[in-house]
Amino acid sequence: MDGQSSFLLGQKIAAPAVRAGMTVRELVDESFLAYNSARLKEACSLFCRKMLEPSVTVGMTLSGALTPAGLGGSSIIPLIEQGMVDWIVSTGANLYHDTHFALGKSLHKGSPFVNDTVLRADGIVRIYDVLFSYDVLLDTDRFYYELMFVEEFQRTMGTAEFHYLVGKYLAAREETLGVSGMSLLVAAYRADVPVYTSSPGDSSIGMNVAAAAMKGGRCVIDPSIDVNETAGIVYDATRHGHSAVVIFGGGSPKNFMLQTEPHIQEVLGLEESGHSYFLQFTDARPDTGGLSGATPSEAVSWGKVDPDYLPDAIVCYLDSTVAMPILAAYAMDAHEPRPLKRLYQRRPELLKALAGATPKKPVKEN
Repeated sequence: MDGQSSFLLGQKIAAPAVRAGMTVRELVDESFLAYNSARLKEACSLFCRKMLEPSVTVGMTLSGALTPAGLGGSSIIPLIEQGMVDWIVSTGANLYHDTHFALGKSLHKGSPFVNDTVLRADGIVRIYDVLFSYDVLLDTDRFYYELMFVEEFQRTMGTAEFHYLVGKYLAAREETLGVSGMSLLVAAYRADVPVYTSSPGDSSIGMNVAAAAMKGGRCVIDPSIDVNETAGIVYDATRHGHSAVVIFGGGSPKNFMLQTEPHIQEVLGLEESGHSYFLQFTDARPDTGGLSGATPSEAVSWGKVDPDYLPDAIVCYLDSTVAMPILAAYAMDAHEPRPLKRLYQRRPELLKALAGATPKKPVKEN
């Protein structure tokens, strides 16, 4: 056959031997050549080459028990401090367990193959192979319950404001205990990175808010505030550059971040094309109908992802606890820190711009 097939123009599978002293970046670039290692290599490249451009606003979602596994301190906090994540949507559980670290509580490496009846009798809680004392929960609950009666919390607010205030009190607690770099809520507070929870009642934090309300606490979480604020962030991002999403796991945080575009286009009637860059780490299959396995091409049909940027959409079928540290380490080596966008302080301005935007004209019928 004359010439070379266009199918054979990719990098040759001829990886050099793994060697002592390799950096994470070298390992990924040289050895991750096929299957999901290749998808992870593509993910690292997309994140550093395009998502971290100054004109791109990066949103990150967190689901699954990531903070109990130590990923807050190892990966998420460095990304926040380096300006590599601009806003976050997380499960409440991740933020609740993140709080343990700021309060000086300890979680321990254990085994998933222990007798849970024995653990219960011994006052030990298990999250797969992470073990900690039941008192950690009680002390963290006490912190949140008492916080619900502090004057600053006696009003209606969205979860970004709620978490910002929590971060302020946790920062003070960290200083008192002489610890630092332990809590993503503290890091987000200091960097003005807004942190949202798509289901504020679905965690121990929400349970403490509810319990305090029965005793006269006046803290009310209004999810509608979050819906509009997150849409305002994305609308501004696409007006002045691009919006990128980095999704760890899936679930409600994934949908909450992606629904910003249908809210802008479908409900508010504004001209939009969708998020430009899409990166997801998941172990969910698309054929079961579950949201976490829904592909970026499917998201195009909803207007969530810009079809013109679909080649810049990557799904890596890999455990987030493996992918996140590798992505973070690669980015620290391959890209300079970005200036902080400090979106938390800009929320009123962005919401005002969204509310004042002119809807697209309806199509005239013939």
